[in-house]
Amino acid sequence: MAVLPIVIYPDKRLETKTTPVDEITAEVLTLLDDMYETMLANDGIGIAAPQVGSNLRIAIVEMDEESGLIEMINPVVHSEKGKDVDIEGCLSFPEIYGTVERAYEVVVRYFDREGQEIEIEADDYLARALLHEIEHLEGQLFTDKIIERIDPSELEAYMEED
Repeated sequence: MAVLPIVIYPDKRLETKTTPVDEITAEVLTLLDDMYETMLANDGIGIAAPQVGSNLRIAIVEMDEESGLIEMINPVVHSEKGKDVDIEGCLSFPEIYGTVERAYEVVVRYFDREGQEIEIEADDYLARALLHEIEHLEGQLFTDKIIERIDPSELEAYMEED
């Protein structure tokens, strides 16, 4: 496993729609493992393949032990309910934080590393993280949705207000 370099905006790969995975190969499994190592090394809770220079439709999220590691191959959002505004950041946008409106509840279908189709229902911050990473796969950037920028020095105080 390797820690890969993070693709930083304005790299155009971040704004390019990804290609679906046709077959789960050894290369796809290695990419999943490397993405996980890269996410951990950068203190992230999610990462999408374009953020490490791959154009494949793959993203991972790991919020906590309860939700565990979610490895999504070819994820599709099937439903969204409710609205919520909360703060987000992104490994590809160092030191940029802001409030973003997203659905409060989502249902996402994807394939795991064994090729099993999975359906996950998520709410609150897990739903937000899943949507953020899936948008990366569509070439969409969270910075286009920011309602209010939050200065990094104000981040801790902002988080305590919630």
